[in-house]
Amino acid sequence: MIGVGIVPSPGEMTTGLHIRRNCRLGQFDGLTAGLAPGHVQANLVILPSEWAADFLRFCQANPKPCPLLAVSEPGSPALPVLGADLDIRTDLPRYRVWERGELAGSPTDVTSVWRDDLVSFVIGCSFSFEEALLQNDIPVRHIALGSNVPMFRTSIPTQPAGRFHGPLVVSMRPMKPADAIRAIQVTTRLPAVHGAPVHIGFPQAIGIEDLANPDYGDSVPIEAGELPVFWACGVTPQAAIAAGRPPFAITHSPGCMLVTDLKNHHLSLL
Repeated sequence: MIGVGIVPSPGEMTTGLHIRRNCRLGQFDGLTAGLAPGHVQANLVILPSEWAADFLRFCQANPKPCPLLAVSEPGSPALPVLGADLDIRTDLPRYRVWERGELAGSPTDVTSVWRDDLVSFVIGCSFSFEEALLQNDIPVRHIALGSNVPMFRTSIPTQPAGRFHGPLVVSMRPMKPADAIRAIQVTTRLPAVHGAPVHIGFPQAIGIEDLANPDYGDSVPIEAGELPVFWACGVTPQAAIAAGRPPFAITHSPGCMLVTDLKNHHLSLL
């Protein structure tokens, strides 16, 4: 697990601002699932402005995996709509740096590679709807285990846009059938953080051969009588970056999200 040796006390991790400041100070580089209850967590994609229009169209064409929450001005590390004291270069636990579609590094700070032409895209994250699941007494296995959610590349293609294309990535949570039905009802009301599941059961039907070997994140056990429930995942843009091969890109490291000042309950349709 990333950053298990750098974990501030629980009292320092209760809001988006607390987490961002701990990241900025180099005091936290771990997973954010279950942290800062009530606060919207988000995926991140940063691209040169020359590629930004194509990626914006990719998000618009694929709203389930890429529900846009905010887009920055070119070169600006600030996103005031998400937090008054927010620096996108330092305020995530861990990043990924990409060069021509290949992973080039996983730093905790991207100030040294920042450029004046970079545009930040902030995308809704399933960690936000997990709060609603827990409030409805639906267990979330990876939170209970203190691990990352398992994520899988599927055989479902995304809708191409410009130079971006690639497979849909999904996150998986095992659930009893009754909990799965309730989870559909709960997450349908939250389209800004992926909404309802895209698939339930039969992982081979969407190109997943082995649930014990996720492409990203950690494996979690599936107990007798449980179904795997799959949601569209904000790691999908990373698959599109690998396929589209922009000369440079920055993303979050899977499971290490931007925690904002927005509140989850403001995202609900009902």
